[in-house]
Amino acid sequence: MSGIALPAAVLAVFLLLWEMAVVLFRIEKWILPKPTDIFITLFEMRGTLGVHVLQTLTEAVLGLLIAAAAGVAIAILIDLSLWIRKAVEPLLVLSQTVPIIALAPLLIIWFGFGILPKVIVTALVCFFPIAINLADGFSQADRDMIKLMKTMGANKRQLFLKVKIPASMPYFFSGLKIAGTYSVMGAVIGEWLGASQGLGIILTRSSQSFLTEKVFAIIIVIVALSLVIFAVIELLARAAMPWKYKANKHN
Repeated sequence: MSGIALPAAVLAVFLLLWEMAVVLFRIEKWILPKPTDIFITLFEMRGTLGVHVLQTLTEAVLGLLIAAAAGVAIAILIDLSLWIRKAVEPLLVLSQTVPIIALAPLLIIWFGFGILPKVIVTALVCFFPIAINLADGFSQADRDMIKLMKTMGANKRQLFLKVKIPASMPYFFSGLKIAGTYSVMGAVIGEWLGASQGLGIILTRSSQSFLTEKVFAIIIVIVALSLVIFAVIELLARAAMPWKYKANKHN
């Protein structure tokens, strides 16, 4: 709890200063609303937000799962051969130079306005940190342990299951946490370009109508969803790696 208290106090002071500045300088609501106006708007939207939150969350989770599966597959391929690593890693880095916002219209053209293009956008956003972190995790496996197991007659499959996977778990979950925080953003980007439901379409319509307090309210919801996904991944990491968290606690 003590770890949350200080950031919460800083946030409270920031919101108070924000509220005072808007009142003191008489800033127009459509330019910068007061935090109280934002939270009132968020409360008033509670009845209609559910279906949009569910839509965006579904796209984010599906995209994250696809990215995780693809990232694990690519990381395993990279680990199998130095030649594959040299061939694939530069392409992975190159793929990150292509702006997702530029690809999204093409996905809409190819796959229509349904859920599929949003899921693909989310998967593309989330894929890179998972693949790269896991590939690094495989490469960081204890070489002495690998040599020892080889002298005991272990084959490649046993080395992979007994040494490389346990060693790579912290790297995998680190990448998954990063991807998890990106997933909602990816879904929202997909919804910007065409959707009938989702937080992204509310965000677009609100900004076009200069309903700034509504824009901030949706941003709060997006942040909250990202934190929920991050927390779920953290719980999964604790369940999968109890030894790591016990060691950290003792330290």
